[in-house]
Amino acid sequence: MALIRKMITSIREMITCRFTDSFYFCSRKNFATMKNPLILTLFALIALASCTQTKEQNTIVMDNSKKSIVKQELELVQEWDKTFPKSEKVNHQKVTFVNRYGITLAADMYTPKDADGKLPAIAVCGPFGAVKEQCSGLYAQTMAERGFLTIAFDPSFTGESGGEPRRMASPDINTEDFMAAVDFLSTLSTVDADRIGIIGICGWGGLALNAAALDTRIKATVVSTMYNMSRVNANGYFDSEDSDSARYAKRVALSQQRTKEYAQGAYERGGGVVDPLPDDAPQFVKDYYAYYKTPRGYHARSGNSNDGWNVTGCQSFLNQPILCYTKEIRSAVLMIHGSEAHSLYFGKDAFRDMTEGSDYAANKELMIIPGATHCDLYDGGEKDFIPFDKLQNFFQTNLK
Repeated sequence: MALIRKMITSIREMITCRFTDSFYFCSRKNFATMKNPLILTLFALIALASCTQTKEQNTIVMDNSKKSIVKQELELVQEWDKTFPKSEKVNHQKVTFVNRYGITLAADMYTPKDADGKLPAIAVCGPFGAVKEQCSGLYAQTMAERGFLTIAFDPSFTGESGGEPRRMASPDINTEDFMAAVDFLSTLSTVDADRIGIIGICGWGGLALNAAALDTRIKATVVSTMYNMSRVNANGYFDSEDSDSARYAKRVALSQQRTKEYAQGAYERGGGVVDPLPDDAPQFVKDYYAYYKTPRGYHARSGNSNDGWNVTGCQSFLNQPILCYTKEIRSAVLMIHGSEAHSLYFGKDAFRDMTEGSDYAANKELMIIPGATHCDLYDGGEKDFIPFDKLQNFFQTNLK
């Protein structure tokens, strides 16, 4: 009995040593005990069993560590509530998908009624602060009429999509939103996964370029009337605040706002398009008002039409530049902009940075539309300025 008790004590101590991952902490006495062949054999059997159990436990842990992609149940409006008429040439349905951060996004999917086989697909988003019932839906439905399966989606934290708190923006998460749309499209049985493109409008034009620089599944990108949201947040409109002191003042204001909001337990909205419209408002602000604040483009879920982003909602753009590697985009890019758009400098500079000195400039194009303003490329304006024939040809050429 004394020998058995001694064996059990030694084995327990040795197993404890094993869990320290070092036998240096074991006593010399234990090593002496291990010279007994019976104890040595018994310990070897127990250690082997213990290792086997550990391996099995590790396998279970590894299996449990695989996180499932789970979609949140969203409340989606099923009746037609767009700012444009419903087409009789396409089928429409609401769909949802999940981005890499676990946020469930809501989208309208448009499919040609005469569709046959696997189709080329296009994901559309924008403008910045709008919802899929506005411009992006119009682009998506029109391209579906021309033979593409399309989705127009609400970005994270906005519209019918998930994400809390509401009305926040992020250069990372919003770029991911486009890539998540590609995830969704590439797994549909009705889509040819090798023929997927994207369209970004306004601030989402810059984010579309950012996604195209990162996601090689995107074979063609259209950028319409783009903003560079990092640039406008850091430098102000027309780079009028491009100075250390101006940026520091923004940082101070946003930092103080964060303290205020945390203390009060609630976020404050920054306001959408100004209303009432001042008589001396710049023309581009009047153009925004004419779209977002009138029956032409107003929508109840649109931040721009109502109370806008949270005051701190775009803070990250102040310190996180996008478009750093557009020169390395190998896929085709078409940029369209109006000659009268206040935002034209964003498009011109982005195109220059993407093409100058690039080995992949041959399939890049900047199309400037005479007479068109920024908002004319939202819904065509009074002269149908959106060059849908050009977009159709571009995607047919590059999604093949």
